[in-house]
Amino acid sequence: MPINQALLAEFKHEANNTRKILERVPTGKLTWKPHDKSMTLGRLATHIAEIPIWIDRTITESEFDFGSFVFKRETKESTEAILQLFEERKESAIKLMESASDEDLNALYTLRRGEQVLVTVPRKVNIRNIGFNHLYHHRGQLSVYLRLLDVNVPGMYGPSADEQ
Repeated sequence: MPINQALLAEFKHEANNTRKILERVPTGKLTWKPHDKSMTLGRLATHIAEIPIWIDRTITESEFDFGSFVFKRETKESTEAILQLFEERKESAIKLMESASDEDLNALYTLRRGEQVLVTVPRKVNIRNIGFNHLYHHRGQLSVYLRLLDVNVPGMYGPSADEQ
C-alpha cells in the first residue's frame, strides 16, 4: 500500500472524530478557560481546527522555522466558524496527501528555530507527529474542557460515559 493511502485512511477516520468533538463546543463559552495558564475554549478549538495546515506545510515545504514565522493566534467567533476552518484545512490536507508519492513522503523535513535544528525526519513522520498526534493531544484537552463545562463528550473509539 502506498504511504499516502495509509496516512489518508487514518486522517479521514480521525477527522470524523475531530468534527464530532468540535461540534460540541458551545459558542457561548468560547472565552472560558479552566486555569489562568490555559487557552480559552475558543482558542483551543480554533487551534485544533488549524492543525491540518501542518500536513500542507510538511508536503509543500522542506522545513519550517519557528524563529522566523509569525503565528496569528486567532480565535474564531463561533462554533460554526471553527467547523468551517476545520473543513477547509481538512480538505486541503486530503488533496495534498492524495497527490503525494512515496518519494515525497520519505523526503526529509526539518523543524528549526533559527540556526537550531529541532528535528529532521521523513515527511511521513512529521505528518504523524505534528499533523496527527498533535491534533489528538489537543482533542484530549478539549474533551476535558467539555467535561468541566458539563457538555456531553462524544466517544472517539467507542461510547463515552455520556453515550452509554
